[in-house]
Amino acid sequence: MTQTNIPQRYATNPAQIPGMTTQDLRDTYLIPDVFVLGEIRLTYTHHDRIVLGGAVPAGSVLELGGYPEIRSDYFLEHREVGIINVGGTGTVTADGEVYTLVKGACLYLGRGIKDVSFADASGETGAQFYLFSAPAHTAYPAALVSPGEGTVRELGDQVTSNRRTLNQYIHENGVKSCQIVMGVTELHPGSMWNTMPAHTHDRRTECYLYFDLPEDARVIHLMGEREETRHLVIADRQAVISPSWSLHSGVGTSAYTFIWAMAGENQAFDDMDAAPVTDLR
Repeated sequence: MTQTNIPQRYATNPAQIPGMTTQDLRDTYLIPDVFVLGEIRLTYTHHDRIVLGGAVPAGSVLELGGYPEIRSDYFLEHREVGIINVGGTGTVTADGEVYTLVKGACLYLGRGIKDVSFADASGETGAQFYLFSAPAHTAYPAALVSPGEGTVRELGDQVTSNRRTLNQYIHENGVKSCQIVMGVTELHPGSMWNTMPAHTHDRRTECYLYFDLPEDARVIHLMGEREETRHLVIADRQAVISPSWSLHSGVGTSAYTFIWAMAGENQAFDDMDAAPVTDLR
């Protein structure tokens, strides 16, 4: 099954930021419609050749096929993908193997798997699968991680409004992949900052998906260089692309959860360049 039309976002550089309007920033870095009922909706960014998006079965079975934009007969012909469910319980079938994903579970599928489909679990509704894919040079085994079964790190402090639980799923000491590093961070009640001080990953592109955010709440997502910061106002279940040169940090009008996912030069989670608050402009 070959599908068409993956919208493309071209690579950008820091010199473009000062001349961008708010709408320019949103058109370039924000993905507002990740989850669409009954569809697989993907976006291709030329930053590290990442493809990200969502699959919402809505009572049907959705098949992940090949796309002309990635010149493949099937999606994982030369790619890998990390999948996290942010909705009701659902299933992912990969070459006949059925994986059940509750909310917050993570599934890794490696290069070479031909047939991938998404569905709601029996008797369930509302599965929403977030997909993050990068090119892969070899094949690693499929692996399913339930919520809380990854590497769990407690970070931040209630005093600074950034107390959070970080679940590492796909990383150098967890589920093996070629490029992808992926996990979920949940902010504790009363905390709103996801990362502060901010940082960059000069060797990787990182994308965030914000979810479990109340309908009337928003996240103010900081981006750009530390001397030339900009911001995006982001709603529930929207994603943002953060190029390697851009810092990424955000504060919400309430607590929320977010998926962080990276691809690029290495998989060292702590390979980051701090951007102290005193340096931000």
